[in-house]
Amino acid sequence: MGKRMALTGNDAGAYAFKHANADVAAAFPITPQTELMHKFAEFVADGDVDTELILVESEHSAMSACVGSAAGGARTFTATAANGFALMWEIVYIAASCRLPIVMAVVNRALSGPINIHNDHSDSMGGRDSGWIQLYSENSQEAYDNILQCFRIAEHPDVLLPALATLDGFVLSHTVEAVEILDDDVAAKFVGKYKPHFSLLDIDNPVTVGPLDLQDYYFEHKRQQVDAMEKAFPVIKAIGKEFGDLTGRYYSYYDEYKLEDAEAVVIALGSAAGTTKAVVDELRAEGQKVGMIKLRMFRPFPYLELRSLLKNFRAVGIMDRCISFGGYGGPVFNETRSALYGLPNPPVVSNFLYGLGGRDISTHQIREIFETVQKSAQHEPQNLIHYVGVRE
Repeated sequence: MGKRMALTGNDAGAYAFKHANADVAAAFPITPQTELMHKFAEFVADGDVDTELILVESEHSAMSACVGSAAGGARTFTATAANGFALMWEIVYIAASCRLPIVMAVVNRALSGPINIHNDHSDSMGGRDSGWIQLYSENSQEAYDNILQCFRIAEHPDVLLPALATLDGFVLSHTVEAVEILDDDVAAKFVGKYKPHFSLLDIDNPVTVGPLDLQDYYFEHKRQQVDAMEKAFPVIKAIGKEFGDLTGRYYSYYDEYKLEDAEAVVIALGSAAGTTKAVVDELRAEGQKVGMIKLRMFRPFPYLELRSLLKNFRAVGIMDRCISFGGYGGPVFNETRSALYGLPNPPVVSNFLYGLGGRDISTHQIREIFETVQKSAQHEPQNLIHYVGVRE
């Protein structure tokens, strides 16, 4: 069915895009994403794909080119990071509002300033309300798998929304792991041929894309985007199961790890989830009843499923690699607490902000997170927001 290769996260993402064999890709370099499109450019130069690679002058232009391509009925993708994602901000919203199934890899990096090129989730979390589906990857294998599934999810007729898959900058993008790559024909069959819902180039069925949309219809169109996100739930689950039947790697909204008798649980996403699993194993070996949830899907947010799952625990810790300035806690913390609102005797939910600008988080620090969560199960603390590894 495939082969195992030693790949960086960027190369794994490039192979996923190779297997999708999109019609058009727009590329602009930004650290730590640059090598992903470098690798894909090799596939273009070698004739391994039929993709028209457009080299643009900025990320704003990259997403603009993607909008034009997707509106013309072409399977389209791009990749970016941090400030590049911010520069395409205006067009990111337009892509979603026009219901264009563009796929994008976001190699997570801190937003400047001060200038920082290392990992946190402030870029993709900043776009959480832009209308894009968001999948987070623990490792390079998941980055490859998520990107492939993004094409199926975005292009599904019940969804028709752009989708992005993330991988943590440098932590994944520039480190080498063993990744199972599908054979070209197997991957192509899974992704399938793209059948656009509409095309500006279809002169027999003319459409208008991105018109002036004032108060008479704008609200209704936003509500349609909300409905599309709701319809994405069963689509994402079904495609994750289909991918699992094909590869043995099953995907859903999140992964449960050793929750069967847990009294305290931590939610993490991205590469830190792997380190957190290792700490759970250590604590379990010591007789402590702890578990973990690895959140894969942040948009749409699986509020009903998490509400049902988390109501059974005494205390929950949320690890956020992003700060919401002026807000109370990070994005995942706020979404999770909102999902639990109204439950009788809900768990105590604490927030742990960590790893900004690429600062490492150690197993010792994660042990301290679990210790704090366990204490909160006995006595609700006055302070629910914690900064991990910050010099006072």
